[in-house]
Amino acid sequence: MADPSTYRPKPGEIPDSPGVYRFRDEHRRVIYVGKAKSLRQRLNNYFQDLAGLHPRTRTMVTTAASVEWTVVGTEVEALQLEYTWIQEFAPRFNVKYRDDKSYPSLAVTMNEQFPRVQVMRGPKKKGVRYFGPYGQAWAIRETVDLMLRVFPVRTCSAGVFKRSAQIGRPCLLGYIGKCSAPCVGRVSPQEHRELAEEFCDFMAGHTGSYLRRLEREMQDAAEEMEYERAARLRDDIDALKRAMEKNAVVLTDATDADLIAVAEDELEAALQIFHVRGGRVRGQRGWVTDKVEAVGTPELVEHALQQLYGAEQGDASEGGGSGGVPKEVLVPALPEPAEPIAQWLTERRGAQVSLRIPQRGDKRALMETVKRNAEHALVLHKTKRASDLTTRSRALEEIADALELDSAPLRIECFDISHLQGDDVVASMVVFEDGLARKSEYRRFQIKSFAGQDDVRAMHEVISRRFRRYLVEKQKTGEWPEEELGGELEAGPEGGSPLPRPEAAPVHESVPGLCGEPSPEPVPARGAVRDEEGRPKRFAYPPQLVVVDGGQPQVAAAKAALEELGIDDVAVCGLAKRLEEVWLPGDSDPVVLPRSSEGLYLLQRVRDEAHRFAIRYQRGKRGKRLRSSPLDAVQGLGETRKKALLKHFGSVKKLRAARVEEISQVPGIGRKTAETVAAALAEGAPAGPVVNTATGEIVEEE
Repeated sequence: MADPSTYRPKPGEIPDSPGVYRFRDEHRRVIYVGKAKSLRQRLNNYFQDLAGLHPRTRTMVTTAASVEWTVVGTEVEALQLEYTWIQEFAPRFNVKYRDDKSYPSLAVTMNEQFPRVQVMRGPKKKGVRYFGPYGQAWAIRETVDLMLRVFPVRTCSAGVFKRSAQIGRPCLLGYIGKCSAPCVGRVSPQEHRELAEEFCDFMAGHTGSYLRRLEREMQDAAEEMEYERAARLRDDIDALKRAMEKNAVVLTDATDADLIAVAEDELEAALQIFHVRGGRVRGQRGWVTDKVEAVGTPELVEHALQQLYGAEQGDASEGGGSGGVPKEVLVPALPEPAEPIAQWLTERRGAQVSLRIPQRGDKRALMETVKRNAEHALVLHKTKRASDLTTRSRALEEIADALELDSAPLRIECFDISHLQGDDVVASMVVFEDGLARKSEYRRFQIKSFAGQDDVRAMHEVISRRFRRYLVEKQKTGEWPEEELGGELEAGPEGGSPLPRPEAAPVHESVPGLCGEPSPEPVPARGAVRDEEGRPKRFAYPPQLVVVDGGQPQVAAAKAALEELGIDDVAVCGLAKRLEEVWLPGDSDPVVLPRSSEGLYLLQRVRDEAHRFAIRYQRGKRGKRLRSSPLDAVQGLGETRKKALLKHFGSVKKLRAARVEEISQVPGIGRKTAETVAAALAEGAPAGPVVNTATGEIVEEE
């Protein structure tokens, strides 16, 4: 690990002007490329105290061994040079988007004597017109099959074309009218090229003129009583309309635009682009990237624009496909500053480019669709990554090595605490086995031993309760003799075997939610461990690793709870959310896993799942509490009569002030029920007015 002070430029060496800089490692490999409006200000930020740097930036500057820079005249030139160097050196610490798949495009080889229509992947070639990319190759073939009725362009390979020319007989497409058969001279090279150009014009969105021309020819043929030709033209018109329907109109102003959306988390980002030409979606592509540097949405958008248009030139409307730069580029967030990148796009297009965030209307609605596609792509990417057996095995091995465990943690349990300013304090437990979520063993807890906000104490309580139940199961099987437990014993839940009760551990009665409520979502898995009565055991297995959401305090509380119960064969760690650091009990410094580590990715998935499960439970409890009413405590009063009372009086406050005779006048409420309601509301009457502590206003009770 290098010390940045060893290669820090001397004061005054760095110019105060726009430029591009490169960090190199000890082997002279470029590991990071960046641009700056002021090189002096930007580079000085890298050489501050390491403790003040983001962990990713800290890793970069300690990996580097030297820094160099190039001065340019404007920020636009810096943007272009940065793109060139990133493509040339592929620095490991720069954001690099990669296609989550190789998207096919519809290509027309206008650089050949007889242009050919085909599906093509990979880098673009000079002299070839591209349309797309499309999500699936079959979508291209369906469109081409419909259009060959009207534009019978060659689709065969060079070998088939040469063979047909030699034998003087066209292929099957030539016989059924879906190829003009230039191989046998049915049309001249010029006529075939005109067909290919018309095909490209139609794909580029110039559809109205062709449809009107075919309709006129159909009418003329019908007037001349050439009914077979008119029927053929009618079928051609239907085929073109079906091909057009495959690219539905999404923007009524027939604009050319690219819409870019980003979905991201702490480790990865997915990006989706919709290419809209002539108001229709002509193509779509997606990228996924690891966030190896500290970047937000504006920086991700800027990198995407560089990669998307760095090799493009000219107006996109001229090509008709995804090539070139469109008139509008719609993004979720503008780069900072936005003027240089907008000017750079304008120079590449040769005309003004509008770079903006859509605010309303059809474009905003379409942007929401692109956003949903990006979110789906990120989820799909993570699912594929998590389901890969080799990747999961590597992740478990990395966790074992980093935490110095004896073996890979095949069962991981993660705990998280959730509350809203100390109210409705709950906890969650999620289980991962072999790197996959085991939802049938998720559990949720209500914190009832104290009131208020104390995450450390709550974590101690939850860990104690979970492992007390584990000890109950071990006592039932005789694996944990009572004489080895030590300390005072308390009765187990539901009349079970005795439990150890260390003095420091809180004592609870058996109440709903105390020992962990099962998740309402999953059903116990088939083959789950069951007791003598056939019921699934909730805490039959111990984990090899306990993960808590938090830093040193939460880890210390979890470790103390285990030690108080005499459990010393379960490892404990914590994952701090802000910097993604792994904390171990008793260590003053965290374990920092590499950003590309599959082990860190798995720990983060476990932590995020526990956080999601806890928040869902907490929100449900809070919503139920907020929807509660003093009338809920009245015995024998159902929903229908409660609604009738509130509708008649307008609020609980007015109902509380009403006399028994007035209450009994409500339809369905008798004298006895009215007396019960009045008594219940009188007992629960507030001591004084309810005051909003934020504004000081008296809140009228509804």
